[in-house]
Parts: sequence; C-alpha cells; structure tokens
Amino acid sequence: MGARMHIAVIGLGEAGTLYARGLVELGWEVTGFDPADIPTPRGVSRVASPKDLVESADAVMCLVGGRAAVPAAASVAEFLSRDAFFIDMNSASAEIKAHVASVVGVRRYADVAVVGSVPEHGAATPLVISGAASGRAAEVFSALGAAVEDIAGEPGDAARRKLLRSSFMKGLGALIVETLRAGEAMGAEDWALAQIADEHSGGAESVERLRTGTIKHADRRGHEAEEAAEMLEQLGVRATMSHAAAHSHAQIVNDAARSEQDLLKAYSTIPAANVGDARDRMGMLDGGIRALWPGAKAVGWARTVWVPAGDNLRLREALDRIEPGDILVVNGHGHTDRALMGELMAEKAKARGAVGVIADGALRDARDLEEIGFSAWARAVSPAGPYKNGPGQIDVPVAVGGVVVEPGDLIVADDDGVIVVPAGEAASTLPKALSVQEDEAGRRAQILRGDLT
Repeated sequence: MGARMHIAVIGLGEAGTLYARGLVELGWEVTGFDPADIPTPRGVSRVASPKDLVESADAVMCLVGGRAAVPAAASVAEFLSRDAFFIDMNSASAEIKAHVASVVGVRRYADVAVVGSVPEHGAATPLVISGAASGRAAEVFSALGAAVEDIAGEPGDAARRKLLRSSFMKGLGALIVETLRAGEAMGAEDWALAQIADEHSGGAESVERLRTGTIKHADRRGHEAEEAAEMLEQLGVRATMSHAAAHSHAQIVNDAARSEQDLLKAYSTIPAANVGDARDRMGMLDGGIRALWPGAKAVGWARTVWVPAGDNLRLREALDRIEPGDILVVNGHGHTDRALMGELMAEKAKARGAVGVIADGALRDARDLEEIGFSAWARAVSPAGPYKNGPGQIDVPVAVGGVVVEPGDLIVADDDGVIVVPAGEAASTLPKALSVQEDEAGRRAQILRGDLT
C-alpha cells in the first residue's frame, strides 16, 4: 500500500497511541477521538465528534475494548464514506464481532485479533485478520511492519483464533501467579522464578510481564478465559484448564478487593490530620472545603467527576458507575451559587455503596445528609438547584481544593478536612500514619500524667 492514507483512530489509550504513532511515522494523516482526558499522540489531529473523525477517512481503527465496541461502531457508522473500511481491534467475542460488522456493514468490516504484546512490539505486533475487508486491513498492518495472517472468512473467525491462543496464555499467566505466590510463601520466590524462566523462551522478563499483566487485568482476562472455555466445549474439547484459569483470575480479583477493604478498614481508624502528617502535609485540600455536619467521617476510593460551574449532569450520570467503597470527588470550579447535590442524589449514591462526597463547589440539604449518614464536604451550602446541561467528564483526573485527584486515589476525610493519598502509595503510607497516631497518643498520655517536658 504505497498511497498516503487517512486513518481515523477511536480510542487513544496505550494501544491506540502506539498504533497512531506508527501511522504518523508512515507519513499518513491520522485523526483521533477519545472521550477521556488523556494526552493526544504527537502528529494526531484530535477531534471532538464522530462525524469529524471519520468524514474523510479511508479507514477507521477501533481500539476501545469489548464492552464499548458496538456503541463506538454505531457512533461513526452513518458518517463513513462509501469506500471506507472498519478495522475492529477490540478484544471481544465472535458474537460481538459479528454485531459490530452488522452495524458498520459486513463488506467494509475487518476483524483484527492481536496475538502478541502491543507494549513490546508496538504497531508491528503480529495479527490475525478475518472478514470481507481483511485484505485491505492486512495492507495497512503490513505497512506498519506487522506479521499478518489473513485468514479471510467471516467476522469473528480471527477472534476465535485469539481465544484458542488465550486458552493457553491465560492459563499460563494464572499458573505463574499461583506458583510465584507459593514460592514467596516458602521464601523461594527467586528460585521458582528461575525455574519458570528456564522453561520459558522469553526469559525472566517475559515471565514477569505475564505475571504483572495477569494481576493488573485479571477481571478482563478472566472473562476472556471463560469465553475460551466455552468455545472449546462447543468444539467438543474438555476445557478443564481454561475453566480453572477463569476461576483463578476471579480469585485474583477477589484477593485484590479484600486487600482494598483491609486498607479502608485500617485507614478508618486514623484521623485525616495524622495521615497528612505522615505525608509531610502533601495532598491536603485547602481549608475552604469543610464537613457539612459535625462528626462526618469517610474513607474511600475516589470516583472523580468534572462538571461546569453550577451544573450536575455528569455527576448524576456518575451515580450509575459507583461501586461499594467509592467516594465522589467533584471538581465544581469552586462555584458556590448552585448546589451540585442534595438529599435525593445522596440517597441514590449511598444505596449504590458510596461513602460520601467531596465537592469543590456547593451542596445542599445539609441536615438531611446528616440524618441519612451520608458524609459530605463542600466549599459552601446553597439552596439553589443546579443546571443540567453538561458537558463534563467522569473518571478523569480532577483538581479539587488545590490538589489533583486521580480516579481510584484513597480519600480520608473527617472534621479537620480532606487528605488525598495516591492509590499506589496507600499501602506504604499506612504504617507511617499509624506511627504518627501512636506517637501522638503517647505524647498526650505523658501530658495527662503531668510530664510537660
């Protein structure tokens, strides 16, 4: 494929960015779209609407994940030019692939299954491609330097090949995690790693990548392993290891959840001030954001929301994403004339498991919030209701009270105020905070005994 092409990329996450960079390096025109507040790859023209994204594109490359595959395809289908083709790179079942093909048109559809590590190989990662447009898609990836296996066939055929590979890879990943955990318990983790590495062609680095990837993506990979098991059984093959791999991935997810609950329980006994002292007073929201009622206390994981001043459209939508243990953290730009949340929204949030709300803006129904036990911190209280026009964003980094809060950060809040602990530092900060608490308790006891030295 010698001619310069215009490729539209939906999804600018890690994989989308790597493929976009490869296309830019070819000298091709690349437009990109992603609703999340993430960086735009160099050389990519970021657009704000599906129509602007694909209106003049020769091909659309979609990398959004299986759950969003159909909605993403539907958002651009009506704007595709007559000769444009659709490259579906989402990790999804054969059934979802067929659905996407029906949405964009079977004749223009290519099912692309990535069968290697994109972070390792970039745009040159090996692929299997099926569907009516497989040949045209194969030319694109060949230009990127990828090893391409064009099997033609139907939408979903490439996805089935990937699941066939997954029946081995996901089981291997789960087995490595289990073995190294046992090695750690025995005090022989390095020995176990060396034994596995000797049998693994990629060496220790490859084993470690498989282990960390399995832990990080256990939920998604567990579902994929179960899909692989179902496919094997449809073929008349007993899927013992694939089912075991799916179960093992589910256990990894459960273990992580238990670990998070243990952290929340431990932090619930520590005042926010002690956590702040343990972090050298870093990550503390300014004093203008205060508890709406005495005795308010909350410890949870940040569910972040950005809204325009006085508007709560995205905050209302965020309620549907709440998981138990979440605390809503809202960047309302410090606007205090209109309340972003009141009793009814708080009741819904609490019913879904939210432990409270932090708003750099105004809230209302303070007495009702106290009565239902929904902890709340805000810059002000206002009886005025909000606008509901949008826009806004959910699960993006937000600035609240002078502190940047990432989705999933640990929040500790009480009468004194609010402290933010980055998610990756929550475990290491805990013993420091407990030490501060213990030290203060000891010094207070000395003072009460009359020792003023």
